[in-house]
Amino acid sequence: MQNSSSFSYSNQRKMEGPSEMGLIGENFDAGLMGRMRDDEYESRSGSDNFDGVSGDDQDGGDDQPQRKKRYHRHTPHQIQELESFFKECPHPDEKQRLDLSKRLGLENKQVKFWFQNRRTQMKTQLERHENIMLRQENDKLRAENSLMKEAMSNPVCNSCGGPAIPGQISFEEHQIRIENARLKDELNRICALANKFLGKPISSMTSPMALPTSNSGLELGIGRSGLGGSSTLGTPLPMGLDLGDGVLGTQTAMPGIRPSLGLMGNEVQLERSMLIDLALAAMEELLKMTQAESPLWIKSLDGEKEVFNHEEYARSFSPCIGPKPNGYVTEATRETGIVIINSLALVETLMDANRWAEMFPSMIARAINLDVISNGMGGTRNGALQVMHAEVQLLSPLVPVRQVRFIRFCKQHAEGVWAVVDVSIDVGHDAANAQPFMSCRRLPSGCIVQDMPNGYSKVTWLEHWEYDESGVHQLYRPLLSSGVGFGAHRWIATLQRQCECLAILMSSSISSDDHTALSQAGRRSMLKLAQRMTSNFCSGVCASSARKWDMLHIGTLGDDMKVMTRKNVDDPGEPPGIVLSAATSVWMPVSRQRVFDFLRDERLRSEWDILSNGGPMQEMVHIAKGQGHGNCVSLLRANAVNANDSSMLILQETWMDASCSVVVYAPVDVQSLNVVMSGGDSAYVALLPSGFAIVPDGHCNNSSSSCNGTMQKGGGGEESGGSLLTVGFQILVNSLPTAKLTVESVDTVNNLISCTIQKIKGALRVA
Repeated sequence: MQNSSSFSYSNQRKMEGPSEMGLIGENFDAGLMGRMRDDEYESRSGSDNFDGVSGDDQDGGDDQPQRKKRYHRHTPHQIQELESFFKECPHPDEKQRLDLSKRLGLENKQVKFWFQNRRTQMKTQLERHENIMLRQENDKLRAENSLMKEAMSNPVCNSCGGPAIPGQISFEEHQIRIENARLKDELNRICALANKFLGKPISSMTSPMALPTSNSGLELGIGRSGLGGSSTLGTPLPMGLDLGDGVLGTQTAMPGIRPSLGLMGNEVQLERSMLIDLALAAMEELLKMTQAESPLWIKSLDGEKEVFNHEEYARSFSPCIGPKPNGYVTEATRETGIVIINSLALVETLMDANRWAEMFPSMIARAINLDVISNGMGGTRNGALQVMHAEVQLLSPLVPVRQVRFIRFCKQHAEGVWAVVDVSIDVGHDAANAQPFMSCRRLPSGCIVQDMPNGYSKVTWLEHWEYDESGVHQLYRPLLSSGVGFGAHRWIATLQRQCECLAILMSSSISSDDHTALSQAGRRSMLKLAQRMTSNFCSGVCASSARKWDMLHIGTLGDDMKVMTRKNVDDPGEPPGIVLSAATSVWMPVSRQRVFDFLRDERLRSEWDILSNGGPMQEMVHIAKGQGHGNCVSLLRANAVNANDSSMLILQETWMDASCSVVVYAPVDVQSLNVVMSGGDSAYVALLPSGFAIVPDGHCNNSSSSCNGTMQKGGGGEESGGSLLTVGFQILVNSLPTAKLTVESVDTVNNLISCTIQKIKGALRVA
């Protein structure tokens, strides 16, 4: 057994889906709950594995002195074998436990306690899930009961419209009349909405519909424009527009965010009606602003750049979400690019919060669906409308994260032509619902996707924001005002890079001449580990809510340095203890391409990295993620002083597109990487990422025109002007989660960042 300073019950990782939880699926044991209750008291006494204390030592009584207990953490291989066996048999007998203990090098008591802890955790997850479902059902019943009492307290006569005495009619007839009046009101309102979708009047009385009378989820047919521009209806009205509660019960609410619209009855119908009207207006504005020869955009003299015409916009549109707040500035950009993806796949990605965040990993810190108003028509996303919440970030501690709540509406306008539009919605007028850093608004923004004959798509992207510039550091204001920071140029560049990466990974084959090549399972595990590494790096730089960090305010470090800390107790993907994250951004008087080429070159790494042992590094594994050599995941090894010194490797991911360049790395021990490269689970590999993010500085040589997000076409060209370099480090300052952070630890990280920046400037020969 290998000793470690972390708890053994960290092996109890969080379930990654219903299939692993055993709550839903073929592996769930119906008699599991009874056996869990029998093991409950026994599992409490043996949930921890202690190193150095045998069973006889624990039962020895007072004759033996009390030994110091040290916690043991199982290896990733042991955990993987135990998890696989647990899925097949959650209650092993004595013979099976003995066989497992011999095969994994563990004591029989350790195997027994591990299975007890695992069953206890499953029981806790099941009870928590049942409590949540029962609580939601209870709240729903209470709300319905309240509405019934209110309706019964004020009965209305159906013939004269005046107040009625409940005793004059039966209770059932009274309820039917109330339901009938409500359904008539819903039908009239839906017909009015259908007129807007279909462009022609629909009478609420000409084509009667069978309407459900309990928790009615009325459905609305949205017209689908064909190639000729005519609108047709597949069915009279039903389309899947959920007007019930519509809350996604499987989503986890983000802190400080209302998980649903929070209204019932006529109030929720009114709010959803307003959201549909807002979606239609936003879609109309998106189509006009993405037209090729629109007067809303003024071309520069060279014909390559576009500047937003604010005056023409004010004349053409009325504010759909109210006037611009005082102190806010406007940024609007659009960009067109060819992407290796078809329209249907891209639309599905945009309408799924998780897939959307995975497609734009460096831009979307976190995304969640809050409410689904419509899932679409005929099994497609045509007419889909949902409420979402997202955190959009720029990789720098000097630029606050843009947290926005918006609706996303998707509509098919022709065969192979789709449009997806976003627009901000009010987060609530009361202080309890207001977000503390909601300093921006997303005006109608989105994309038009058009299929091309070769399987590609032509994507026209529009970004239109209003934000409070006072929260942005002076160093980054030119970048944001030029549209490069959050503009359409960055979205298109990221989309092109990600789609290119997916195409290469799906089509690439392993060369027989490459003896270091990984299997397909090993490549997937390595890429998943690198994705988690880069995501953790971004959260440490931008301080989004994707991970919980505690901000430290230290006056001696200045406003340019952001220092945060977090305590890790049971996350197997991170070393246990106190983790310190520090990041800052500086201006470099050299181009972004030059800085990126220097930082990613393993032969020059000794000029700035203290982990290189003073010499060049050797690339052991290379997984390409793009056509350029700089877009890859690699495994580096320092030239060791002696042949036996090879216990630590460096996992590194680098990429560059037309808007940003990133170099992220983390030291990882050889034993954990062997498990990953053989196709094992990468979730148990502990790592702390560090790295760099480089963006243009936002200044253009041509002062007569705006950059407007088109400073560089493609990822390989040389940019004019300087660049902005962000440096971020995450280090383990103490292996005990209960320890206190010291000033010396903060000074150490601060000196490490300052020394690294000075070494980079010295190597690039800049002041």
